[in-house]
Amino acid sequence: MSARGSLVLFLQPKKPPKPMTLTDGTPLSPALGIGAFAELTLVNAGQAVKISPLAKPEAAGLVGCGIMAGLGAAMNTGKVGRGDSVAVFGCGGVGDAAIAGAHLAGAHTIIGVDLDDRKLAWAKEFGATHTINASSSDPVEEIRKLTNGNGVDVAIEAVGNPVTYEQAFYARDHAGIVVLVGVPSPDMKIELPLLEVFGRGGSLKSSWYGDCLPSRDFPMLFDLYLKGSSRPSTVRI
Repeated sequence: MSARGSLVLFLQPKKPPKPMTLTDGTPLSPALGIGAFAELTLVNAGQAVKISPLAKPEAAGLVGCGIMAGLGAAMNTGKVGRGDSVAVFGCGGVGDAAIAGAHLAGAHTIIGVDLDDRKLAWAKEFGATHTINASSSDPVEEIRKLTNGNGVDVAIEAVGNPVTYEQAFYARDHAGIVVLVGVPSPDMKIELPLLEVFGRGGSLKSSWYGDCLPSRDFPMLFDLYLKGSSRPSTVRI
């Protein structure tokens, strides 16, 4: 307090936070401009979705990212419908969710494509009717064999790689849909003959987070999960 009665505050400068690392010192950085290590976070009320207390936290966490991205790529972006044929390139978490979404939408032929036989086995558990190991056969040719030479109605690329995107492009039927939900690196490029893009018609779409609207889609997903409908062979996530 000064002689004039003014209050003087001495503020301790706040130290900048230390960069987050693994226990061995490996630096970590947030993905897509956000982080996922906070125990608590502040969000707008419109972005908070109430879910059933019966849902396990580990299942809820999956729905918040990979499940919605893949499932939405099939159901929202790709508009997979009853009787459609679908090929999914990349059978990791997002790809398997896309396979499950195609199954839920009523697709009659669902083809999983990967290089890893373990992942192809998982794809079958999530609803794939056929699988192709792209390390030993040409996936485009194999997909055409499985679809009477036509190609699929919807081809979903869940890798984010120019090679698999080109395969998805050529594996679809004329007027079919290609959905890119895999995230490519900034340096990746793809070259396609413009005449092929024109001549094949259809749609080339990118899917941001499965074109999801959490307030609309999350309740539906948790309802499916609690009913055991999100995975054909088991109700557990």
